[in-house]
Amino acid sequence: MAYEVPDLPYAFDALEPYIDAQTMEIHHDKHHAAYAANLSKAVAGTELDGKCAVELIADLSAVPENIRNAVRNHGGGYVNHNLFWEIMGPNGGGEPSGDLSEAIATTFGSFDAFREQFSNAAATRFGSGWAWLGLRDDGALCVCSSPNQDSPLMTGVAECSARPILTLDVWEHAYYLKYQNRRPDYIAAWWNLINWEAVAAKYEAALKG
Repeated sequence: MAYEVPDLPYAFDALEPYIDAQTMEIHHDKHHAAYAANLSKAVAGTELDGKCAVELIADLSAVPENIRNAVRNHGGGYVNHNLFWEIMGPNGGGEPSGDLSEAIATTFGSFDAFREQFSNAAATRFGSGWAWLGLRDDGALCVCSSPNQDSPLMTGVAECSARPILTLDVWEHAYYLKYQNRRPDYIAAWWNLINWEAVAAKYEAALKG
Protein backbone atom coordinates (compact mmCIF):
# COMPACT_ATOMS: atom_id res chain seq x y z
CA MET A 1 0.00 0.00 0.00
CA ALA A 2 1.32 3.42 -0.91
CA TYR A 3 1.03 6.21 1.63
CA GLU A 4 -0.84 9.12 0.11
CA VAL A 5 -0.36 12.81 0.75
CA PRO A 6 -3.67 14.33 1.86
CA ASP A 7 -4.91 17.31 -0.09
CA LEU A 8 -4.38 20.62 1.62
CA PRO A 9 -7.57 21.89 3.29
CA TYR A 10 -6.96 25.27 1.65
CA ALA A 11 -5.44 26.69 -1.53
CA PHE A 12 -1.68 27.14 -1.91
CA ASP A 13 -2.07 30.93 -1.68
CA ALA A 14 -4.50 30.86 1.25
CA LEU A 15 -1.81 31.46 3.86
CA GLU A 16 -0.39 34.58 2.23
CA PRO A 17 1.13 36.96 3.14
CA TYR A 18 2.61 34.84 5.93
CA ILE A 19 3.57 31.82 3.81
CA ASP A 20 3.74 32.30 0.05
CA ALA A 21 1.99 30.11 -2.50
CA GLN A 22 5.19 28.87 -4.17
CA THR A 23 6.59 27.65 -0.87
CA MET A 24 3.33 25.88 -0.03
CA GLU A 25 3.19 24.14 -3.41
CA ILE A 26 6.79 22.96 -3.30
CA HIS A 27 6.56 21.98 0.35
CA HIS A 28 3.36 19.95 -0.09
CA ASP A 29 3.73 18.53 -3.59
CA LYS A 30 7.48 17.87 -3.54
CA HIS A 31 8.85 17.53 -0.01
CA HIS A 32 5.84 15.92 1.65
CA ALA A 33 5.21 13.73 -1.37
CA ALA A 34 8.82 12.50 -1.27
CA TYR A 35 8.46 11.43 2.36
CA ALA A 36 5.29 9.53 1.50
CA ALA A 37 6.89 7.81 -1.48
CA ASN A 38 10.05 6.87 0.40
CA LEU A 39 8.10 5.52 3.37
CA SER A 40 6.04 3.39 0.98
CA LYS A 41 9.23 2.12 -0.63
CA ALA A 42 10.84 1.31 2.73
CA VAL A 43 8.02 -0.94 3.95
CA ALA A 44 7.02 -2.46 0.60
CA GLY A 45 7.06 -6.24 0.75
CA THR A 46 7.42 -6.37 4.53
CA GLU A 47 4.90 -7.25 7.21
CA LEU A 48 4.66 -3.52 7.94
CA ASP A 49 3.28 -2.71 4.50
CA GLY A 50 -0.03 -0.94 4.98
CA LYS A 51 0.38 -0.31 8.70
CA CYS A 52 -0.72 3.09 10.01
CA ALA A 53 2.22 5.49 9.72
CA VAL A 54 1.59 6.91 13.19
CA GLU A 55 1.80 3.41 14.66
CA LEU A 56 5.00 2.76 12.72
CA ILE A 57 6.90 5.72 14.10
CA ALA A 58 5.48 5.31 17.60
CA ASP A 59 7.11 1.87 17.91
CA LEU A 60 10.36 2.02 15.99
CA SER A 61 11.77 -0.87 18.04
CA ALA A 62 9.30 -3.12 16.21
CA VAL A 63 10.62 -2.01 12.81
CA PRO A 64 13.34 -4.26 11.33
CA GLU A 65 16.76 -2.71 11.81
CA ASN A 66 17.55 -2.66 8.11
CA ILE A 67 14.67 -0.24 7.41
CA ARG A 68 14.39 1.47 10.81
CA ASN A 69 16.24 4.64 9.84
CA ALA A 70 14.20 4.98 6.66
CA VAL A 71 10.96 4.60 8.59
CA ARG A 72 12.17 7.03 11.23
CA ASN A 73 13.13 9.69 8.69
CA HIS A 74 10.49 9.28 6.01
CA GLY A 75 7.71 8.09 8.31
CA GLY A 76 8.42 10.99 10.62
CA GLY A 77 8.41 13.42 7.72
CA TYR A 78 5.14 12.01 6.45
CA VAL A 79 3.34 12.12 9.80
CA ASN A 80 4.78 15.47 10.91
CA HIS A 81 3.66 17.23 7.74
CA ASN A 82 0.17 15.75 7.98
CA LEU A 83 -0.22 17.48 11.35
CA PHE A 84 1.45 20.69 10.18
CA TRP A 85 -1.09 21.30 7.39
CA GLU A 86 -4.03 20.50 9.66
CA ILE A 87 -3.24 23.02 12.39
CA MET A 88 -2.97 26.01 10.03
CA GLY A 89 -5.61 27.94 8.16
CA PRO A 90 -6.32 31.21 6.35
CA ASN A 91 -8.47 32.54 9.20
CA GLY A 92 -6.12 31.56 11.98
CA GLY A 93 -4.29 33.41 14.68
CA GLY A 94 -5.44 34.87 17.95
CA GLU A 95 -5.58 32.68 21.03
CA PRO A 96 -7.27 29.40 21.93
CA SER A 97 -10.36 29.25 24.12
CA GLY A 98 -12.04 26.76 26.40
CA ASP A 99 -10.23 23.82 27.95
CA LEU A 100 -7.09 24.27 25.85
CA SER A 101 -6.76 27.90 26.90
CA GLU A 102 -7.11 26.90 30.54
CA ALA A 103 -4.55 24.10 30.17
CA ILE A 104 -2.04 26.47 28.57
CA ALA A 105 -2.53 29.02 31.35
CA THR A 106 -2.16 26.33 34.00
CA THR A 107 1.02 24.90 32.49
CA PHE A 108 2.82 28.01 31.27
CA GLY A 109 1.28 30.80 33.33
CA SER A 110 -0.24 32.64 30.38
CA PHE A 111 -0.69 32.39 26.64
CA ASP A 112 2.06 34.96 26.13
CA ALA A 113 4.46 32.89 28.22
CA PHE A 114 3.58 29.80 26.20
CA ARG A 115 4.07 31.67 22.94
CA GLU A 116 7.49 32.87 24.07
CA GLN A 117 8.59 29.39 25.13
CA PHE A 118 7.33 27.77 21.92
CA SER A 119 8.91 30.45 19.72
CA ASN A 120 12.21 30.02 21.53
CA ALA A 121 12.09 26.25 21.02
CA ALA A 122 11.55 26.82 17.30
CA ALA A 123 14.19 29.53 16.97
CA THR A 124 16.92 27.69 18.87
CA ARG A 125 16.49 24.27 17.23
CA PHE A 126 19.89 23.91 15.59
CA GLY A 127 19.71 22.97 11.92
CA SER A 128 16.52 21.38 10.65
CA GLY A 129 13.67 20.19 12.83
CA TRP A 130 10.35 20.94 14.49
CA ALA A 131 8.86 22.68 17.51
CA TRP A 132 6.00 20.99 19.36
CA LEU A 133 3.19 21.43 21.82
CA GLY A 134 2.23 18.03 23.14
CA LEU A 135 0.28 16.24 25.84
CA ARG A 136 2.35 14.00 28.09
CA ASP A 137 1.11 10.74 29.55
CA ASP A 138 0.59 12.49 32.90
CA GLY A 139 -1.93 14.82 31.27
CA ALA A 140 0.29 17.91 31.28
CA LEU A 141 1.16 20.01 28.26
CA CYS A 142 4.79 20.41 27.24
CA VAL A 143 6.84 22.35 24.69
CA CYS A 144 9.89 20.84 23.04
CA SER A 145 11.73 20.62 19.74
CA SER A 146 13.13 17.73 17.74
CA PRO A 147 15.83 17.36 15.09
CA ASN A 148 15.30 16.29 11.50
CA GLN A 149 11.97 14.45 11.16
CA ASP A 150 11.81 13.07 14.69
CA SER A 151 8.52 13.29 16.56
CA PRO A 152 7.50 13.21 20.23
CA LEU A 153 5.60 10.06 19.24
CA MET A 154 8.88 8.18 18.82
CA THR A 155 9.11 6.44 22.17
CA GLY A 156 12.71 5.78 23.16
CA VAL A 157 14.02 8.04 20.42
CA ALA A 158 12.39 11.41 20.92
CA GLU A 159 13.96 14.03 23.15
CA CYS A 160 10.50 14.49 24.65
CA SER A 161 7.66 11.97 24.76
CA ALA A 162 4.15 13.31 24.13
CA ARG A 163 1.14 13.20 21.85
CA PRO A 164 1.60 16.19 19.50
CA ILE A 165 -1.25 18.66 19.09
CA LEU A 166 0.61 21.59 17.49
CA THR A 167 3.80 21.76 15.46
CA LEU A 168 5.94 24.17 13.47
CA ASP A 169 8.27 23.06 10.69
CA VAL A 170 11.59 24.90 10.93
CA TRP A 171 13.34 23.18 8.05
CA GLU A 172 14.59 25.85 5.67
CA HIS A 173 12.40 24.54 2.86
CA ALA A 174 9.40 25.69 4.93
CA TYR A 175 10.34 29.36 4.78
CA TYR A 176 13.50 30.13 2.79
CA LEU A 177 11.91 31.54 -0.38
CA LYS A 178 10.20 34.32 1.59
CA TYR A 179 12.29 34.71 4.73
CA GLN A 180 15.76 33.47 3.68
CA ASN A 181 17.75 33.07 6.93
CA ARG A 182 15.27 35.08 9.03
CA ARG A 183 13.76 32.17 10.92
CA PRO A 184 12.49 34.38 13.79
CA ASP A 185 10.45 36.43 11.29
CA TYR A 186 8.90 33.24 9.91
CA ILE A 187 8.06 32.05 13.42
CA ALA A 188 6.45 35.38 14.31
CA ALA A 189 4.36 35.34 11.12
CA TRP A 190 3.25 31.74 11.66
CA TRP A 191 1.29 32.64 14.80
CA ASN A 192 -1.20 34.37 12.49
CA LEU A 193 -2.00 31.03 10.84
CA ILE A 194 -2.77 28.70 13.73
CA ASN A 195 -6.21 27.11 13.54
CA TRP A 196 -6.92 26.92 17.26
CA GLU A 197 -10.17 24.99 16.74
CA ALA A 198 -8.19 22.21 15.05
CA VAL A 199 -5.57 22.27 17.81
CA ALA A 200 -8.27 22.14 20.50
CA ALA A 201 -9.84 19.13 18.79
CA LYS A 202 -6.47 17.37 18.80
CA TYR A 203 -6.04 18.25 22.47
CA GLU A 204 -9.41 16.70 23.32
CA ALA A 205 -8.58 13.60 21.29
CA ALA A 206 -5.21 13.29 23.04
CA LEU A 207 -6.88 13.53 26.44
CA LYS A 208 -9.07 10.59 25.50
CA GLY A 209 -5.97 8.60 24.47
